[in-house]
Amino acid sequence: MVMYRRARLAGGSYFFTLALADRRTDLLVRHVDLLRDAFRQARARRSFRIDAIVVLPEHLHMVMSLPEGDGDFSNRIASMKVSFVRSLRSKGYVLKPTAKREVGIWQPRFWEHVLRDERDFAAHVDYIHINPLKHGLARRVIDWPYSSFHRYVRDGVLPVDWAGGEEGDVPEAGERQS
Repeated sequence: MVMYRRARLAGGSYFFTLALADRRTDLLVRHVDLLRDAFRQARARRSFRIDAIVVLPEHLHMVMSLPEGDGDFSNRIASMKVSFVRSLRSKGYVLKPTAKREVGIWQPRFWEHVLRDERDFAAHVDYIHINPLKHGLARRVIDWPYSSFHRYVRDGVLPVDWAGGEEGDVPEAGERQS
């Protein structure tokens, strides 16, 4: 078995992608209130800040910042995933265990990237906010309800018509093109 290594930077900021095992479902947006509550529960156990987030039907992207001296993002994410699964069960959602006796809602791993500097941070926040357009879920960023973009507009950080969906309006962000 390959030993998977994760970069850990105490007090750092990270970009994450978490995906459901079944990429054809809309479970995350259908139960977005349970997901929000799962994040609140995880934050109550161990502090962290969500700087940006977008929840799509079957995956989410977020930028998370940890407190000074703390580099343990894995347990925070695990806590959120477990809380979400427990909430689904409590609402009567039928969860079938996999061959390994795991509840197969989430993909077992997740993608993380240590944000190196302000420019890297800003590029990933832009990528998060533009993601609903990338996936064809909205014509304008403001039209997708499950995004921290609305907070950025409310706080005056971004204009309401940022990346309005017109050709050429989309800022370069996130993934590198080959």
